[in-house]
Amino acid sequence: MTSYADIAVSLDDRVGLVEIRKPPHNFFDVALIRQIAEAFEAFDADPACRTVLLAAQGKAFCAGADFSSRGEDGVEPSGGGPAKHLYKEAIRLFRTRKPVIAAVQGAAIGGGLGLALVADFRITCAEARFSANFNRLGFHPGFGLTTTLPRLVGPQQAALLFYTGRRIGGAEAVSLGLADQLVAEGAVRDVARALAVEIAQSAPLSTQSTRETLRRGLADAIEAATERELVEQEWQRKTADFREGVKAMAERRLPDFQGR
Repeated sequence: MTSYADIAVSLDDRVGLVEIRKPPHNFFDVALIRQIAEAFEAFDADPACRTVLLAAQGKAFCAGADFSSRGEDGVEPSGGGPAKHLYKEAIRLFRTRKPVIAAVQGAAIGGGLGLALVADFRITCAEARFSANFNRLGFHPGFGLTTTLPRLVGPQQAALLFYTGRRIGGAEAVSLGLADQLVAEGAVRDVARALAVEIAQSAPLSTQSTRETLRRGLADAIEAATERELVEQEWQRKTADFREGVKAMAERRLPDFQGR
């Protein structure tokens, strides 16, 4: 199998494992999303693989972007080009055909939440944290979340999560439909893998066909959403509010936004 810098890939019992290895926070960037997309596509082309398990080392699933040096999309705040490239890589994830189960054992924040919502199912624990924290940072949501989040929790709850940027635990995530099963922290990956194995026992052609019907139009909707998201993010990254949001997060305080 191909060797990657930031992920580990393996195949066992018809389940392909893609494990993010950038602990402890597993911050994302264009390179990481590209590697995951390449691994997903390789498993798509491998008849020995029937389902994919997306997991991560460390205390976080994916805590978003590293704001100490980059913007929310893993790029410098002024760099629209790389952000657009990141979204093109992300769309590749939504265009693959085999079911994906995410083992969310820790924080899934910002774009990391977007990555978790690529999956068909999410297994999580009480200790996990989910947040679409973009507005709290002073800019527009991305990674297709304006499509995927309301699709799971409904437009009203999605609006609440976007506008407040609040962090919710695994139990609330399950109650909202954002995640599918709550288990003990140490059992997240095992339970996620067991679900992947169970799905892999179904007929692969009919499973993929059913998935295509259920998700028909989703990748195209994500592509359209990210075009809108990117336009809004590009100008908002240049605002004083965005700079204040990032600074407040680093200083662990409430931001003082001025609307400019």
